[in-house]
Amino acid sequence: MTALSTGTGAARDVLVSAELAGPAPRGSQGVLEAYAHSVMNTFGPPKRVFVRGEGCHVWDADGRRHLDLLAGIAVNALGHAHPTVLAAVTGQISTLGHVSNFFATPAQVALATRLAGLTGDPDAKVFFTNSGTEANEAAFKLTRMTGRTKIISTEGAFHGRSMGALAITHNPKYRAPFEPLPGDVTFVPYGDADALAAVVDDTVAAVVLEPIQGENGVVVPPPGYLARARELCDAAGALLWVDEVQTGMGRTGSWLVHTAQGVRADVVTVAKGLGNGFPVGACIATGRAASLLQPGSHGSTFGGNPVAAIAGLAVMNVIERDGLLEHVTAMGEHLERSVMGLGHPLVAEVRGRGLLRGVVLTADVAPAVTDLALEAGFVINAPRPHVLRIAPPLIITAAQLDTFVEALPGLLDAASGGVS
Repeated sequence: MTALSTGTGAARDVLVSAELAGPAPRGSQGVLEAYAHSVMNTFGPPKRVFVRGEGCHVWDADGRRHLDLLAGIAVNALGHAHPTVLAAVTGQISTLGHVSNFFATPAQVALATRLAGLTGDPDAKVFFTNSGTEANEAAFKLTRMTGRTKIISTEGAFHGRSMGALAITHNPKYRAPFEPLPGDVTFVPYGDADALAAVVDDTVAAVVLEPIQGENGVVVPPPGYLARARELCDAAGALLWVDEVQTGMGRTGSWLVHTAQGVRADVVTVAKGLGNGFPVGACIATGRAASLLQPGSHGSTFGGNPVAAIAGLAVMNVIERDGLLEHVTAMGEHLERSVMGLGHPLVAEVRGRGLLRGVVLTADVAPAVTDLALEAGFVINAPRPHVLRIAPPLIITAAQLDTFVEALPGLLDAASGGVS
């Protein structure tokens, strides 16, 4: 065995099997050169090579520590190397790793039961996937089983990059190279209930909505928007499909945003924070939608894999055991107060819920701030040119958030050239 040192002085190193992986490139430069040679250029050059994570911190290949305020884009709900997740996954993979969807496993059934229970419908059913986009693909196919084909989506929506999910995603930059996409999709302004009312009729199979648009800059709709969508779907006999891939599993201070608002969805998609980095997603259906997919109508070789399922169960157990829903609400409010309390002229507002937050700027300097933040040891991102997205692990502390808030004025000043 060879060891690739993290340079942190930690007791344990990241071990790389020379027999399996071959000689490991040392330092960031070697890894980045190998990446450029062997990995498809779908994301552009990586800005860091991370080799270890613990709690809310990650270390790069050159030994520098960073506070992870993005959590792998709202994925690492419990941070890195959480002991409960590690124990659950290690125990499962040493017992049974995979059996295919011809058979059931206790972990799969237990997680399905927990997820179905979040809806409040005792007859809800779950289809497991490996990701959010796969969960939305399953939901898309489910809507076709109604006998209708029309889908209503929203401007600014992001539901994934596979072909079906892309068809209900609004960004022309993502769509254009792959058109024609699956059709019969109409986009209306997000948050505009009147615009929904104008297009939802008895030809519509489903209305698909995000409770908060994360990729569009953490945009929150007006109060009552989801409830009005429910009313419109009921009147038209259409399904209400709520994409909680980014907002669900405690990210906003509740298990699911729509249920916290007293709204019932026919179809719910979740992923990201459910597995804490393990590939697991789910399409959850309630009421009449729960029986629309029957044998042969859909499938997934890896969906419901017992290792991923046990990771999901561990995440849900820790969120419940440690009172993280209340903690997330408190930390989100603390972050908003602290950032707004800076009184910085480049900060217009902080929007979002819980620990899915967008710091809205008065100038298009968010990408520059993101780069400067990385150099300063903070991982954030810029979903829009004027918005910084903050989506840290749900276990983050006020003291950790404060280190970023204290650094933010200097980052903003540097990004804007000192002009405010």
